[in-house]
Amino acid sequence: MFDISEQIEAVDRKVGRGLLDEEEAATVMIAQTLREEIADVWETCTNAERIPQWFLPISGDLELEGQFQLEGNAGGTIEACDPPNGFAATWEFGGTVSRIEVRLKSVDEGQTRLELEHIVPIDEHWEQYGPGATGVGWDGAIGGLAEYLRTGQSVDPQEVMAWMTSEEGKQFYTDCSRRWGDAHIAAGEDETKAREAAERTAAFYTGS
Repeated sequence: MFDISEQIEAVDRKVGRGLLDEEEAATVMIAQTLREEIADVWETCTNAERIPQWFLPISGDLELEGQFQLEGNAGGTIEACDPPNGFAATWEFGGTVSRIEVRLKSVDEGQTRLELEHIVPIDEHWEQYGPGATGVGWDGAIGGLAEYLRTGQSVDPQEVMAWMTSEEGKQFYTDCSRRWGDAHIAAGEDETKAREAAERTAAFYTGS
């Protein structure tokens, strides 16, 4: 997969507040500066043939107002599209509707700053797991994206599953959960509650 310490340090994580269907919601933002130019990052994130190379198989219409479905994961509707600067879509999974916004910006030396903001309802799931339940999943996805862009090698689903249950994989998810706990505290959450939520998230991802 990737160097877990290097990847964890390469990511910025932030928790905030927003609106979802005019109701107060939480925002989980993850960002990383990638070495590739914005056109290549856009193509990798939006081309139905390239998305499975680093994330999951996808079906549907990847165009404005089109609907999509990620295999075994979320589906939704593309609500905004501004090539190559970003897009927004609903994120529908398990009966819950949330929203993602992906923003790309060219930065120094032909690199690209990728920001992904996930706007989620403040519900029982949030109270139990905090931002980590959403954020840790995106940590893995962006790690896969960065590695694919760096090497050009497609993800092998069987290798990914084996890595997730390895000691290295478990350490990655544990460390990411702790970082999301830190971000939650920085956003004003009670430290004890944030740490407990992060521990529950780590337990979920590592199967412990």
